[in-house]
Amino acid sequence: MLELKNIKKSYDGVTILKDISISIENSEIVSILGSSGSGKTTLLNLILGIIKPDSGNVIFDGKDLTNVPMELRGFNIVFQDYALFPNLNAYKNITYGLRNYPCRSTQQEVDSLIDLLDLRQHLDKKIDKLSGGQKQRVALARTMVMKPKILLLDEPLSALDGVIKESIKETIVRIAKDFNLTTIIVTHDPEEALTISDKVLIINKGNIEQFGTPEDIIERPASDFVKDFIIKQLTIKKDNIFKLFSEKKD
Repeated sequence: MLELKNIKKSYDGVTILKDISISIENSEIVSILGSSGSGKTTLLNLILGIIKPDSGNVIFDGKDLTNVPMELRGFNIVFQDYALFPNLNAYKNITYGLRNYPCRSTQQEVDSLIDLLDLRQHLDKKIDKLSGGQKQRVALARTMVMKPKILLLDEPLSALDGVIKESIKETIVRIAKDFNLTTIIVTHDPEEALTISDKVLIINKGNIEQFGTPEDIIERPASDFVKDFIIKQLTIKKDNIFKLFSEKKD
């Protein structure tokens, strides 16, 4: 379980996060949803360990990680821009982290992940020859070979659209299920959050507006902000969201 207890963070006297407290169960997919400047990326960076809170605690499986360096937490992130190495082909990007940790994954595990993400035919390609969806899958594979305890995704679908976007959504859910992996996604898109997540954390100006299942949020919005931000921005019907959510759990 990941627990955030009374997390507060400010920059230059401006409060970004105000007393954030939530618990995320093992293997849950949780989206952190909010508009630009809401504090969602700051919260993701606090979990990863890039920055420290001004006060409060980050606890994972009963261990306080608040002052533990990022490289010792065992979490890993896929950045919005993928952060792939353009001078290396797809396979070398995937296995890059194993240079320093060769025992983290076996060759069989690497091969299984490559096949799971349907990357076999792209392994020799340089990064600039890959589509957006292929780059995202390479970035996911590179992260997964390191066997993270928590997978963090920063706007993983923002550069994608149409069929490719839906395919990557399905891939993220499949990885989370197959590996029983706690997955935390930062997004500004309500539809994306509601159709991919077990729970959604909605942040507004550093405050928690609501933390609950997609059904709870749609049927029982906790505030006028949630109603405005979620319901009015949806481009698909409630029934379709429930259908997609049910399919994800099956």
